[in-house]
Amino acid sequence: MTIGNARFCLALFLLALFCACSSEEKTAENTIAPPAADNTDRNERDSSGSTTTPVDQAENETDLGITAKIRQAIVDDKALSVNAENVKIITNGGVVVLRGPVKSDQEKAAIEAKAKEVAGVTRVENQIEIAPAK
Repeated sequence: MTIGNARFCLALFLLALFCACSSEEKTAENTIAPPAADNTDRNERDSSGSTTTPVDQAENETDLGITAKIRQAIVDDKALSVNAENVKIITNGGVVVLRGPVKSDQEKAAIEAKAKEVAGVTRVENQIEIAPAK
């Protein structure tokens, strides 16, 4: 290989390396990371023991059945958002606690109504929150 060819190959290599580095920098600059979720306040509230959490779900057949029926009614309603489908449903002694964010007051009311329709439910505590619009 001649000196001219070696210089040409080196120049080509450096150009390729420069282009690769430049494209990585542009990708990193153009990528906007979503803000980190901050559930600190909710986590502190829930760990205090003063709120009902999924750990409070009763393990007996009746309460598990009530929770399953409510969940199925929510999932079957295609008008509800994904957040609504993921609302926490905690049943203990026939008392149902609903928690989590939904899009609107209509979703909140619809989920509560579905819970009240299930046989065996003695009371519904609707703690669902309306998520702020993005």
